[in-house]
Amino acid sequence: MQNALLIGLSRQMTLERQMDVIANNVANANTNGFKADHSLFEEYLNSNAREDNFIGADRRVSYVQDRGTYRDIGQGPMEPTKNPLDMAISGNAYFAVQANGGELFTRDGKFSLNSTGQLVTSDGNLVLGTGGPITFQPTDHDINVAPDGTITVLEGTAKTDSIRGKIRMASFDDPTKLTKLGANLYSAGSATQQADTKSTVQQGYIEKSNVNSVGEMTRMVEVMRSYTAIANLLQQQSDLHKSAIEKLADVPA
Repeated sequence: MQNALLIGLSRQMTLERQMDVIANNVANANTNGFKADHSLFEEYLNSNAREDNFIGADRRVSYVQDRGTYRDIGQGPMEPTKNPLDMAISGNAYFAVQANGGELFTRDGKFSLNSTGQLVTSDGNLVLGTGGPITFQPTDHDINVAPDGTITVLEGTAKTDSIRGKIRMASFDDPTKLTKLGANLYSAGSATQQADTKSTVQQGYIEKSNVNSVGEMTRMVEVMRSYTAIANLLQQQSDLHKSAIEKLADVPA
């Protein structure tokens, strides 16, 4: 196969995978706490033939290779909800939750209470405090969450606050090493937990996705145009090759 076709196909393959990343970002533009992914590309140099077939040094062919993706861990915008159980983390920490038989992490702070009074995520996973799951009593009211994550309530007709727990905020040395599991959950992966003294909890707020919808749609259009342009170029190369063969066939022997 001609080098031009190989180079064009390598670019089309990376564009297809880039489109998958962009489409996933767009699909999660309204997902609470979602962190956008972006593609990484690099030049891959390879010989276009065996070097021992030529007297001189062989020219190297430059292909396109998608090396991987990286996660944008930037803070998403805060949206007020006026729901006392909704929480957003200001900082790089994550909420710790009990899910799939272990401890996982999320930035989605849209919480509620289950039938037994335990604080849970929108998917029903238990939200963990520093002492385990956080449980409220049926007579609890006037829920207050301090910036450090301490949850206090007024119980029944009591005039003094009762502590129900403290939200555990998990922080990591490199959040980009967290592994996405779907359903807005992460596992620690190769990241190491560390002490966090800067992150705070904002009660009555939800962190929205940090996806830039306009930017992602612009990139999607650019990818589609690039893919079409390469497809046209490959077709022209194919037509040129076909025409050359036809003309060679007409040359008298």
